[in-house]
Amino acid sequence: MIRTILLLLTLCAMIVRTDAQTLTEARRLFSNEEYERAKPAFRRFVKQSPNNANYNYWYGVCCVQTGEPQAAISPLELALKRKVPHAARYLAQACEQLYDFDAAVAHYETAIAEQEKKKQPTDELVLLAEHCKRKARMIKGVEEVCFVDSFLTDKQSFLRTYRLSEESGRLYTYGEYFDTVDSLSRTVYETELGNKLYYSDLSSDTTLSIYTKNKQLGTWGAGTLLPDVINADGNVDYPYVLTDGQTIYYAADGEQSIGGYDIFVTRYNAATDSYLTPENLGMPFNSEANDYMYVIDEYNNLGWFATDRRQSPDSVCVYVFIPNPSRKSYSYEATERTKLAALAQLTSIRATWTDEALLADARSRLEGIATYEPMRAGQRYDFTFVVDDAHTYHADTDFRSADARGLFARYRQEQAACEQLRQRLSQRRDAYAEAPASEHEAMRTEILEAEQQLRRMEPSIKELARTIRNTEIKQIQSTH
Repeated sequence: MIRTILLLLTLCAMIVRTDAQTLTEARRLFSNEEYERAKPAFRRFVKQSPNNANYNYWYGVCCVQTGEPQAAISPLELALKRKVPHAARYLAQACEQLYDFDAAVAHYETAIAEQEKKKQPTDELVLLAEHCKRKARMIKGVEEVCFVDSFLTDKQSFLRTYRLSEESGRLYTYGEYFDTVDSLSRTVYETELGNKLYYSDLSSDTTLSIYTKNKQLGTWGAGTLLPDVINADGNVDYPYVLTDGQTIYYAADGEQSIGGYDIFVTRYNAATDSYLTPENLGMPFNSEANDYMYVIDEYNNLGWFATDRRQSPDSVCVYVFIPNPSRKSYSYEATERTKLAALAQLTSIRATWTDEALLADARSRLEGIATYEPMRAGQRYDFTFVVDDAHTYHADTDFRSADARGLFARYRQEQAACEQLRQRLSQRRDAYAEAPASEHEAMRTEILEAEQQLRRMEPSIKELARTIRNTEIKQIQSTH
């Protein structure tokens, strides 16, 4: 018992010594940029002396540097009011992290004025202010997009999360397509016909640029560098081209990016034989993190993009969304500021679910391609059916169970019938929108009946797929 008490007292003493940093120790940690370790001490000092400008400044800076911008606002405002040097700069950074860009710009300008008054350099602050102004313009036009789902995945194999129709072409890693070791995370896009490539490669200035290749008579030609309007500055990677052959999406980390890789779009102008000035897609697709590999599957009317915002170093999040026929934005004046900031940062996909029918239709399409697996270069599959984590089938002969094989034949027939109904329903909805009002009642009845039929078919198909998997898994287990 005595030994236990002594051990507890020793542990308590160690905890007290760890927590009870002196001001000198805390300032040393602060100077060494060990903000996480210094923060508890400065928090305690602020609590003891709430009006001490320096304590508030040090604590506020620690909060900014450790991802607690909201906690930094009040102490830094007090420090700024007491004219503590550099308080305006860090207050600007806190507001910027909170997506309050107008306030951030104002504080950057205050910091610039302070530096000018002291006849000190302002170049860095001016660049930060200009960068923030770009984001202030972006948040006034946050695109209203419905995000259907999101998938956390390993950064090295994130492309396997993308489930694209054959009509949308194929995506590969550079190393996979060209059968080489690649440490640069480059990607390759091959068109549906397999006669044209867009890919990223090192250019003469050692940055990544986008090239294209054409196949003639079964042979690939030499790579051609796309124009400077695309490969202007920084690294350019992750190309994707729509089926029109003219619209190209890509990611770049140059001066026009708001942080890391940003997603851009440009279009080829046949009249001038040139590409239009690229446009930054803005928020919510772009952020201060890396955002890239933007893809539109026009056949399935689904979009995909990857981002490492709020992720660990080895992970990315792939979002699936419904592409807008034409861009529409949230009203900057009518949307509450914290809500707009959350939408711009894409903190919750649920907040984008404003049309249940649209969402349900998109989920159905996504479910229909959930078992599709992107092919490797040169591969052609009859189908792709995932049995479990260790078994994915591409031919009837892959099935070990005769019962599962027979059920799968029925599954494919029902799946094809369901897809035909889904396409017919989509066509009738389009026709309804263009038809005169006198025809709406009859068309509405037809559409409702088709929707009910689809709702009956989809659960049946899912249950059949589950039965096939269970039957096959039993056969696999019986052979071990």
